[in-house]
Amino acid sequence: MELRVLNYFLVAAREENITKAANILHVTQPTVSRQLMQLEEELGVKLFERKKHNIALTADGMVLKRRAQEILTLADKTKQDFFNKTNELSGDVAVGSGEYISTQILAELIASFREKHPLVHYSIYSGNSDNIRERIDRGLLDIGLVAEPVDIRKYDFISVPMKEEWGIWIRRDHRLAESESITPEALVNIPLIMPMSEFRQSAINKWLGTYSDRIDVVSKGTLLYNQALLAEKGIGAVVGIKLDCSYSDLVFIPLEPVLETRTAFIWKKDQEFVPATKAFVRHIKNSLKNTAQP
Repeated sequence: MELRVLNYFLVAAREENITKAANILHVTQPTVSRQLMQLEEELGVKLFERKKHNIALTADGMVLKRRAQEILTLADKTKQDFFNKTNELSGDVAVGSGEYISTQILAELIASFREKHPLVHYSIYSGNSDNIRERIDRGLLDIGLVAEPVDIRKYDFISVPMKEEWGIWIRRDHRLAESESITPEALVNIPLIMPMSEFRQSAINKWLGTYSDRIDVVSKGTLLYNQALLAEKGIGAVVGIKLDCSYSDLVFIPLEPVLETRTAFIWKKDQEFVPATKAFVRHIKNSLKNTAQP
């Protein structure tokens, strides 16, 4: 039983499609199929139920999946232990992040990791939770900082111990600019610029309650910078989270009742990372796992 074949098996199990697995592994589809059939013959069990458009693990396949993960993890740790004795950790880590207060934690994690591993470099992609998850699924990103909840069927994750406060960004000359907070009723006659994310829209509509059908949404967007430009031109008020930034013509007013959300670092389940990314994920876990969450 070769480590390479176990890796083929895990990727196929994760993708539930041999063609997709072959593309990720950069081998041909017949190669993956042949290796999986030979693995079944070697073990004397059926590992997959083969359907028209996908494959699914059998009970025996689930057992092997757990064992294969343990075997490959141990093999990689053994290799990494020797690697770190003779080589400085290097490589590129691809990270996606939305615009959050908690993005400062990502910056702190990168800074503290760089103190130990200065040869590791980072590719930072800015977007919303939906397109960050999409890029992780496509293998274009290793790790994402996204809004909760997390689909635990697809991703491993660790929550960030910080809350994101929701409110509106509105022009300083607006009649509500001096308000200490904004209620759902107060938004009825105000054109709104809303987030594009379905989850965020759902959370806002739940907060609006019976007023959700009386709201005038003039625009939707993903990042505050572009939305703020619209708000500064008087097109509407932005419904979004409080960020550590300021706009000369806008003020932030929190929602009442309070609306707060959380974020989490996510990465694809059963993903085989290069040593630099694996070490950075471990650094995230070790840094955040013992942090109290308010």
